[in-house]
Amino acid sequence: MKDFTRAKKQIDVSVGESVKIIRELQELSQNELATMTGIPQSTISAIEHDRVRLGVERAKVLAKALKCHPAVLVFPGWTMEQGTTA
Repeated sequence: MKDFTRAKKQIDVSVGESVKIIRELQELSQNELATMTGIPQSTISAIEHDRVRLGVERAKVLAKALKCHPAVLVFPGWTMEQGTTA
């Protein structure tokens, strides 16, 4: 079992905060992300403020536009810790 990697929570970040952080790191406005994804700007705002659930399909679309894995958006604050057994 020592070959397995356990996920470990590092910080408390909401799903909406993770979307906003990654969007801002890429210097994209909500309007630009809306244009790239076809998701209305108002919905992106609602996601970022945790008023609307991200959902699997939106996570896939946003992740593609933000060039990250959907899990980065859906499970913010988690990382893999090497050498830990389950």
